[in-house]
Amino acid sequence: MRIARFTTGGDPRFALVEGDPGDEELIVVSGDPLYQATQPTGERVRLAEEGVRLLAPVIPRSKVVGVGRNYAEHAAELGNAVPAAPLLFLKPNTSVIGPDDPIVLPDWSEQVEHEAELAVVIGKVTRNVAAEDALSKVFGYTVANDVTARDIQRTDAQWTRAKGFDSACPLGPWIVPGLDVDDLFVRARVNGTTRQDGRTSQMVFDVAYLVSYVSEVFTLLPGDVILTGTPAGVGPLVERDVVEVEVEDIGVLRNPVIRR
Repeated sequence: MRIARFTTGGDPRFALVEGDPGDEELIVVSGDPLYQATQPTGERVRLAEEGVRLLAPVIPRSKVVGVGRNYAEHAAELGNAVPAAPLLFLKPNTSVIGPDDPIVLPDWSEQVEHEAELAVVIGKVTRNVAAEDALSKVFGYTVANDVTARDIQRTDAQWTRAKGFDSACPLGPWIVPGLDVDDLFVRARVNGTTRQDGRTSQMVFDVAYLVSYVSEVFTLLPGDVILTGTPAGVGPLVERDVVEVEVEDIGVLRNPVIRR
C-alpha cells in the first residue's frame, strides 16, 4: 500500500496509490490516515492528469529528527569517526518540501550537497519505547533528501543553519506502511548520474534501535519523521541540477535545484 498527499489546486487531500510507475491512479480517501480511520470517497484521479500534483506526504507537526554518520563509509568520506551512539539533530518542518518542489540554494552557502535517506514516519505517541517494540510505533516509510550546506556545517558549532534552511528536507513521493526496511537500496542521482548507491543493511544503527533511542530523548508524535542517515557518495548541487533520491520498494523523489 502507498499513501499519497496531493492537490488538484485546492486543499491537500490523501489517496491510496495504485498502478505501475508512470501509470499511477489515486484512490481518494476521506480525512488524514495518520490521525483517523479513512474510507474511499469513490473518486479516482490519474496522477498524470493535468493539474494533479503530489505534495510532501507528511508535514511533521512537531519535528524532523536527523541521524548523522549512520553509514560508516559516509562518515569516513567526510573524515569523521563512526559515533558510539546515534548523532541527532533537528530540522524544522519549514524545511520540508515535496516531489518536484525546488531546492533553493541559500545565498550564504557555496557548497550545498545531497544526502539520500530512508525516512521513518511515526504513527503513535512514542516515549521510551524498547527496540523490540519500536516498529509498532511506525506508520510507514518514505524517501528523504537531507540537503546540507556542507561549508556551513564545517564552520558552525551546531548544524541548524546547515541542515534547517527552507527546502532542505524534500520528502516523498508517498508513504509505504508495513515495509521490511532491513536491506533496501538507497540511491541518489544528479542529472541522471548515480552518485550514492548504498543499502539500509549498512546502517550502523538500524531503524528499530533509532526509534527507541530517539524516543528516550524526545516524545515522538504522529507525523514526526526520523531521517536514518545517508550512504557514501554525497556531492554538490548547483543551480539547474535535478536530483533524484530512490529507496527500493518506495519510489523516486525528484527535485530541481534553483538559486534565487
